[in-house]
Amino acid sequence: MCTDHAHSHGHSTRGPVPPLPGEDLETRIDAELTRRGLLTAGGGLLVAAAATGALTTATSSSAAAGVRAGAGRGSRLTRGTTLVHADLHNHTLLSDGDGDPAAAFASMRAAGLDVAALTDHATLSDNLLGDVVQGLLPPEYTQVGGLTPQGWRRTGRLADAADHDGRFTAIRGFEWSEPALGHVNVWFSRSYVDVLQAGTMQPFYEWLLREPELADADPTGSGLVDGGRDGLAGFNHPGREQGRFQEFTYDPRLRKRFVSMEIFNRTDDYLFEGYADGRSSPLCACLNAGWRTGLSGVTDEHGTDWGFPEGKGRTGLWVKEHSRAGVREAMRARRFFATRTSGLRLDATLEMAGRTHRMGRTLPVGRGRATFRLDLARDRSWRGKRLTAQVLRPGPEVPEVVDVVPFRVGEPVTFRTRLDAADGDWVVLRVSDPTQRNGTPGPEGHACNDFGVAYTSPWWLTPA
Repeated sequence: MCTDHAHSHGHSTRGPVPPLPGEDLETRIDAELTRRGLLTAGGGLLVAAAATGALTTATSSSAAAGVRAGAGRGSRLTRGTTLVHADLHNHTLLSDGDGDPAAAFASMRAAGLDVAALTDHATLSDNLLGDVVQGLLPPEYTQVGGLTPQGWRRTGRLADAADHDGRFTAIRGFEWSEPALGHVNVWFSRSYVDVLQAGTMQPFYEWLLREPELADADPTGSGLVDGGRDGLAGFNHPGREQGRFQEFTYDPRLRKRFVSMEIFNRTDDYLFEGYADGRSSPLCACLNAGWRTGLSGVTDEHGTDWGFPEGKGRTGLWVKEHSRAGVREAMRARRFFATRTSGLRLDATLEMAGRTHRMGRTLPVGRGRATFRLDLARDRSWRGKRLTAQVLRPGPEVPEVVDVVPFRVGEPVTFRTRLDAADGDWVVLRVSDPTQRNGTPGPEGHACNDFGVAYTSPWWLTPA
């Protein structure tokens, strides 16, 4: 069953309303948004031509709706990509969320997001009886039964209607939700699968490896006769469920397809999730197991104000084009960062042996002096803000912090640290606010017990 919506929002007894025959879904989205009192669905336009380092709002309409200004979308370190702000984990009445799915994409666009995904829980209802049973039982059943084939198809129609290249990217996904082992998001797949069909990690991995050719021939959209090889996957709120994906059971066949691990979920930093109960850091457990995931932030929204609450996780993607294809490429390249601050820009490079690499890349350098460059900005209120850059390296239980560099927000930051692949094959930059504490601390005195502002995706070191 769905276990991550234990808090109550006073669910409506009205179930999701299917589209009327011949209804224009984009008109429906705009109508739902108007009903909720938002001013416009025009937020989140990509400012691809913004001057490097310039301050800008997402659009004038998002500013009218009360969305704060953010940093310019161009990196001061690299060329060829533009920053888009994303939330890749959201729920609706199609599983255990509170809100009508027809309003979700428009809400996130109006909140200033450029990329958004609906990922309702897949638990028990991915079968021929799912729609029938849901129609006979009270609406509360959906919180347990999760996404049905009809709900999956509806999510696809809503995403297609909301998706506009260069303006807003809308993605259909689902959250495979095993209450003991953990939850995994899958994006871009033509079909989905639930825990009745794939109830442990290995059967789920096998589904992800199967070809999707039969998806179009399956009228239910279920995973019974097809696979999810066309999808990308990510580990959600790692460590919240005790099984931790069977301790991040590694399958090398899926290393390229598992693209993310949530380091920020809702308002929480998951770096030390479970440490107080004697468990290792999910970051170390995941990356030390062999996975090469980027680090993401998500709202995991279950309410009706998708995209608007400040302080919840979100992801910054550096895309070559603002489209589903561009988002998918950036996710596969791990060219993204995690934060809990709307409008934040973060880009980072690592230079060794005369070669410069962005986050998410593999360095064929075994050891040597590494030069990090960090471009971080938010808005005028952040200029001069005191933060620290922490260099995280593998540890058996928690990350080793091999360098802590104080800096003020303004011009790009440059610092040097020695790295050796013999000490472990990954390195992550964590940006923190030393004036605030980490709500989920690690060992006493650990440098990361302060407040996490952002994480880069890792770099990986391989002996030359």
